[in-house]
This record gives sequence, C-alpha cells and structure tokens, in this order.
Amino acid sequence: MNAIKPAAFPWFEYARYTFSLGLESAGRVWLSGHSASEYDAGEERIVVKGGMEQQARTAYAKIAAILEAAGLTLGDATRVVEYVTATGIEHYAEAEAVRSELFGAAQPAVCTVVVNSLLRPAAFIEIEVTAGGADDGIVYLPSITAPEAGDDLIAQTEAVFDKAARMLADAGLDMSNIVKTVDYTTPRTLSDYKRTGRVRKDRLGPVYPAAAGILMSRLQTPGTLVSLDITASRHPLEAVNPGWERYAKLTYSPAVKAGGMLFMSGQAALDPATEHAVFPGDVAAQAEYTYQNIIEVLKAAGAGPENLVKTIEYVTPAGLKRYREVAAVREKLLKEPYPASTGCICQQLLRPEFEIEIDPLALLP
Repeated sequence: MNAIKPAAFPWFEYARYTFSLGLESAGRVWLSGHSASEYDAGEERIVVKGGMEQQARTAYAKIAAILEAAGLTLGDATRVVEYVTATGIEHYAEAEAVRSELFGAAQPAVCTVVVNSLLRPAAFIEIEVTAGGADDGIVYLPSITAPEAGDDLIAQTEAVFDKAARMLADAGLDMSNIVKTVDYTTPRTLSDYKRTGRVRKDRLGPVYPAAAGILMSRLQTPGTLVSLDITASRHPLEAVNPGWERYAKLTYSPAVKAGGMLFMSGQAALDPATEHAVFPGDVAAQAEYTYQNIIEVLKAAGAGPENLVKTIEYVTPAGLKRYREVAAVREKLLKEPYPASTGCICQQLLRPEFEIEIDPLALLP
C-alpha cells in the first residue's frame, strides 16, 4: 500500500497528521473523510468557509486532487459516504445537487450518515470516497431506510433487510454475501435495539458479517428509526475470531475475510472475556485498548496494523474533550503509511461508558 501524496494540495499541510489523505493498492483507493477545512494564512489556523454548497464543492475538489494523484477521477468512485451534521441536513439537497453535477452519469453508491457534528465545528459535511477496483467483487449498497414500516424499530429493521435482499438479488447476490453492516439508530430505540439481533439471525449467515452500531441524535428523514449501510462480496466468506467466546451468541463476527479484504466489526473499550467496559472517562485509554483489540483481530487474520487501510472513529461528546490525545495512540500503535481516517461525533454509543468506537478495514497481505 502507498500513501497518496498530491504534488499540490493547497488546503493544508497533510504530512503532520496520523492519517493519510488516502491509500492506494493495485488501483484501489481508500480516502479519508474530507471536509471544507483549509489553512487560512491571515487567521493562522484551519477554517471552514461557506454554506453547504460551497463546503461540498471544496470537499470534492480535495477529493478530486487526491484521486488525480492516484491516476483516477471522480468517475472511478465506487462508494461515497457523506457525513452530514444534524444542523446541515436541512440543506443537504445542495450537496446532493453538487454530487449529481460532478459525477454525472457515473453515480456511485451513496451512503448518507447524519452525525451530531464534525470535528471542525463549522463544517456541515465531510465526504469519504472509495474508488477503483471495479472488478474486485465488492458490492456497495446505498443507505437503506424504511420509515414507511411504521414507528417500530423491529418492523423498520425487517423492512430494511427486505429492501437489501432485493438490491442484492438485482446484483446476482443474496444475503449470505453480506460482509459488513453498519446500522445507525437513535437513543430512543436503545431499549429495543437488542431485539434486532433476532432479525439478523433470521436473515443473515451462515457466516455472520462484521458489524457496527452507532447512535445519532437523528437520521435522514422524519420517522426513520434505523439506517443501514451494507457491503457484500462475490468472494467466499470466512469468519475471523481471535478466540473471543462472546461471539458465539452474537449475530456478527469480529471480522470476515473475502477476496483479499478483511471487513472488521466496530470495536470499543470492551474486555472480550468479561464483557465489561474498561477505562471509563478516559478516551485516550479507551482508544489504545480498542486499537490493541483491533490488532488482535488483524493477527488472527494473518495481518498487522500495517494492513489497515481505513478507520472511522466515532466519538461521543464526552470523549471529544480529549480526542486530540488519540493521535498519539495512533502514532504509537499503527504503522506508516497511516490508514485513511474519518472522525465524527455521535450522540452516544451502545454502552454509556464508551467514548469512542473504531470501525476498521484492512487489506490482507
């Protein structure tokens, strides 16, 4: 893997961070999330300027520059994730119009994630792109919601999986091809959230996919209780487990091998043996413990931290106060070229003690 280093990147000096603008391997590219942040020489700091449209154009200009350095264009994008803030979602149509204009007929799968806020407080949108690898066997579905199923989390979850099954069938696949699910819901559904495991048990397998579950203050549209992002693969699936017994009763795997990729579940500071949360109130210690567990999963797959291509760090408002300390953790435990990374602020995580959840992806050696 190689870090993508554009010859000209006027927005900020990227070399000093513990993430790469993007990583490239054999024509496949994974980019960090990019907002409209840029260095303002007059103010001598990073700023974010403009409304939703201007911010989307700036973010996509950065993305185009990084892709160009990898020999690709926006037309090579296979998946786009747009992280939109809870305040910015009311103006999201402006960003959608920019995307439609820039991609034209080559529209990728689009996932929309409504976050509480982004790491730059003035940012309305941050955009993450996967590109290249059109023949790598990976199938990305767009975000799926089902508010029409009524005000019931289980009914909406069932309807979302029904829609996913139809989309996969159109691609010549079925639910057994799913390698990763990420579901976004809200705190009001937390009491019913465990019951969605029955839906997963009925619809997924025999190899359960990797998974992550994140709580946001709201979702894309009124009445939506769950939004699901799904990745599938045409390759044979193999579950990876370092020996953690707790997964025997769960409907997801620590990781799934498929076609040279390792699709990994989101991890937080949970002791796999005792199932107790550790280091409450210390986001840096939680991040270090979590990355160590991620490395255990990588080792079980015959890989290491140098094989990570992307991480998404979901941080709670409580963890945000010391989140900058996580950079030192990444520098300590990860390898250069550092993986692409996206960071955003969620409402909360599935346990109140958790201040960070890390969602990784790796390329097997």
